[in-house]
Amino acid sequence: MNVWLTEILRAWRASLRRPGFLLLASGVLALGIGASVGVATLIGQVLMQPLPIPDAARVMVVGPLFEGQRIVSPLQYQHLTPLKGIESTGLMLFSKPNVNLTGGDRPEVVSAAYIDQGMLPTLGLHPLLGRNFTAQEDAPHGPHAVMLGYGFWQRRYGGNPGVLGQTLSVEGIGYTIVGVLPKSFDSLTFSGDVALPLALPPHSTADGLNDIAVVRLGAGASRQAVAAAMDTHLHAMYAVMGARYVDNWRGVRFGAQPITAWQHADAHSALMLFMACALFVLLTALVNLVNLMLLRSLSRAHDGAVRGALGASRLRLVLPSLAEGLLVGITGALAGTALAWMGLHALQATVSADWLPSGGIRMPWWTGLSAAAVAVVVAVSAAAFGVWRSRATVAGEALREGGRNGLDRHGGRLGRLLVVAQLLLATVLLCGSGLLLHGLYKAAGTPLGFSSADMLVFDLAPVRTDYPDAQSVNAFSERLVRRLEAIPGVTAATVTTNLPTGPGQAFNTNVHGPGGQPVDMDYFGIGPGYFGLFDMAVLRGRAFTRDDVRGGEQVAVVNRTLAEQLYGGHALGEMIQEDDGRSARIVGIVADTRQSGPLQPAPGIVYVPLAQIPDSDLDFIRYFMPMRFVLRGHGDPGQWRTAVRAAVAQVAPNQPISGFRTMDRIVRSTTAATHRTLLLVGAFAALALLLAMAGMYAVMAVAVAAREREFGVRMALGAAPARLMWQVLRSGIVQIAIGLTVGIAIVLGVSRWLAQLLVPLSGFDSTFDPVALGGVCVVLAVAGLLACLLPALRASRVAPMRALRGE
Repeated sequence: MNVWLTEILRAWRASLRRPGFLLLASGVLALGIGASVGVATLIGQVLMQPLPIPDAARVMVVGPLFEGQRIVSPLQYQHLTPLKGIESTGLMLFSKPNVNLTGGDRPEVVSAAYIDQGMLPTLGLHPLLGRNFTAQEDAPHGPHAVMLGYGFWQRRYGGNPGVLGQTLSVEGIGYTIVGVLPKSFDSLTFSGDVALPLALPPHSTADGLNDIAVVRLGAGASRQAVAAAMDTHLHAMYAVMGARYVDNWRGVRFGAQPITAWQHADAHSALMLFMACALFVLLTALVNLVNLMLLRSLSRAHDGAVRGALGASRLRLVLPSLAEGLLVGITGALAGTALAWMGLHALQATVSADWLPSGGIRMPWWTGLSAAAVAVVVAVSAAAFGVWRSRATVAGEALREGGRNGLDRHGGRLGRLLVVAQLLLATVLLCGSGLLLHGLYKAAGTPLGFSSADMLVFDLAPVRTDYPDAQSVNAFSERLVRRLEAIPGVTAATVTTNLPTGPGQAFNTNVHGPGGQPVDMDYFGIGPGYFGLFDMAVLRGRAFTRDDVRGGEQVAVVNRTLAEQLYGGHALGEMIQEDDGRSARIVGIVADTRQSGPLQPAPGIVYVPLAQIPDSDLDFIRYFMPMRFVLRGHGDPGQWRTAVRAAVAQVAPNQPISGFRTMDRIVRSTTAATHRTLLLVGAFAALALLLAMAGMYAVMAVAVAAREREFGVRMALGAAPARLMWQVLRSGIVQIAIGLTVGIAIVLGVSRWLAQLLVPLSGFDSTFDPVALGGVCVVLAVAGLLACLLPALRASRVAPMRALRGE
């Protein structure tokens, strides 16, 4: 044991006296460990963190997969109960609309979760205080009851348990507080400040996809069996209802998804992309580390041969390399854990809050131990491989050459193969990030179709008891717009159900063109001056005026996409008809706007005057989202907030408002997620490029050092320095060319999978992109040549006499 410790300490002292190799090797390992540990911690806390639901593995979200979410209709939900294997069911509204809390001196806008009586029992949760909704309260026109979210209860009532039985005014109607939800409910994505009864009508035939169904599987029931039974049952139901329903749902599969996976569905694809990038970086680091350890062992061939000739045992011959590997592993683990910790803290400032667990990201204590174990095992294994491979060097030859033989033929070949492997991995990772970058660049050049400068936006949902119908809402909106326009610095104001871009659920409806074929499109109700305020170009016809009022001719404006889709671009003067038979004459065509940002195509949109919106349509819109008021003028829009509040209080003293933000901020938010993704993937690609350069440099530097005597002899015989320099560069160029060629071939071979991964993130629908792939080749080629340049210069400057003397 004392001999072992002596050898280990001696090797560590030697490494610390000349720390260049230690810093290089541990730094390479730290980059790989830090990237993988950081992303693994993020994924573990986001995708694998158990939800605060008893026996959550049995809780499923069911329905058709629609736009990344499983959402169902009331008709579908009511046919789930008789299915075998389902113990209980619960239903909630897909969105969390804002509602007005009025009365008293604290009018407020809060989010509301509409849930049915079965939701809490299905989740396995119980109210912290009070009780769940009763069957009577969860029925249409039943008693008004409300449950408070834990956070809202703490914020508004200070955690007072005496709130039970008090009345809360919601949209001007008194609701009795019957319970307080547990704190764990707030961590679910569908939670709100308050919970209201969904009050689904019995035997509903509504088939609009607006709800989320949650089921708890019975003991012994499998997700696959329940999903298959649901798919068969619902398709059979539609077959009985008629051909129109069969056609609407033909090819649609109904399934079940664990609620844990559903909770973080939006973050799943991006996090998996980050994990793939981190694994590529880790693999590149491991290849690099193996190469460095191999070169280190080969450089000790002469020392090992001398010690072996003097009678040293095999164990004592390999201990220095293993001890150095252990030191590299420990140092790399500590540095990698520190890098991961700093990266996670930086990540919290860049990643969407929806991806993160409540309370932020925390690195568990066992993460550091796991990183240390992995780093030590990897480093010692790499050192052991280097020792094993270096035994190909013959001891007698090493003694005769006095340690100047350097790399033998097999060792040099393996080192070059490892460099090619590093370049291959870097090529694959850089190609993915290059395609993502080019796709984003092209999307960034796409005009959004409107102006966003010098605008302030706020949300206002007219209190239902004060403004029960479309006519009263429109009259209130007109009064408020005129008052807003009188604010100093404001040059224009308008009201709309939807903004030209940004988050928020658009009202979708079907319209019928000349052929009678229904087309799904977005439906906007807008006030006068909307197009002018946003600088949206009216391509043909006219915009709305204040003369387009209720009782007059029904008019509409369509965007270019809908005009092309329905009328081949010649839509002016045509009649557009909705499913319910209402029709309107198209009086204008406007330019397209990117409702979901520059990465998504412009949807078809029909605009109607807010004054002409039917009560049924406005009721549906108000159920999901507020009205948006927009002001434009001179100066800082943020300074208008006080004046806006005063204007609203003057027009409607009991009306809460919320959601103040500038239009520029809304535009930035539509591209923020893509920019964050690009930043993180670019960081991984930069790490891979750095590791590939380090590997190339290490091999070329050792190869030049090993051939220093040869270069000296050649120069003594008259060889030109430029020729020696080119010889070294040529060897590097060959390795670079092989790595790039194989890497590009792999990227093209998996192009279909890569397109599926990158298109949602970049909007770019092709992986055969000469610009991106060519750029990657240029970057890697230049980086590789730079890594080879210093060793090549060193080869061209060898002093012949010094090399011949063996110094």
